[in-house]
Amino acid sequence: MITGASRGLGRALAHAFAEQGASLALTARTEANLKQVEKELQAYLVKVLAMAGDMSSPRDVERFVATAEGEFGQIDVLINNAGIFGPSPSPYLLDFPEEDFMEVLRVNVMNPFLVTRRVLAGMLARGKGSVINVTSEAGRIGYAGWGAYGISKFALEGMTQTWTDEVEGSGVRVNAVDPEEMDTEMHALAVPDCDYELADPRDRVGVFLYLAQDESSHVNGQRLHAPTFAGKEGDQRWRLRSNLFCHRF
Repeated sequence: MITGASRGLGRALAHAFAEQGASLALTARTEANLKQVEKELQAYLVKVLAMAGDMSSPRDVERFVATAEGEFGQIDVLINNAGIFGPSPSPYLLDFPEEDFMEVLRVNVMNPFLVTRRVLAGMLARGKGSVINVTSEAGRIGYAGWGAYGISKFALEGMTQTWTDEVEGSGVRVNAVDPEEMDTEMHALAVPDCDYELADPRDRVGVFLYLAQDESSHVNGQRLHAPTFAGKEGDQRWRLRSNLFCHRF
């Protein structure tokens, strides 16, 4: 299950998992873009459920997850990727519009909370599952001009820590991945005058594939840095470099 699957990293992840033969439950708020991704995935001959919705809405979350469970039986991997940046260029907090600030927090914090809470019940019942939250360097260091987005990522990292402690020993694991700066629409909003080279989202998927596998069943409560992760292309076994584990939060 991938949220925010209609573009950027979410789209790259959908293609990467489809290439590995995974059945996919995809959601995003823009139906037209999501349907385009669904069409692209037909080439992989895998089962795909693509349903537009606002995952910060409990009603949309229930509709999407219940449909996915009915279609596939269970959710083995959840990637909380969806998010918004807010006004661009981002004003300093002193001038940040209250409505925009609340909207960014609503989408970027409530979304992973609601989806994880709904999916986690089935994972705990089975004693197995992987939740992966997409974070950012802006969730560890406060940067002027990153406004509500950075603050929402601080909240997501705290949420990851809390989920981690709550599921410890259950067979379910919750981790966070920082893909670093990528060539995406969201980065263009965050840094509209960017004058340096950015990573292709397709080069950041290896760590997510690793965390989806039984090989990583011992990995819980980690903040993984995607650029330091090495994978052997074309091989389903993905390995960690020695400096992958940043800390135990």
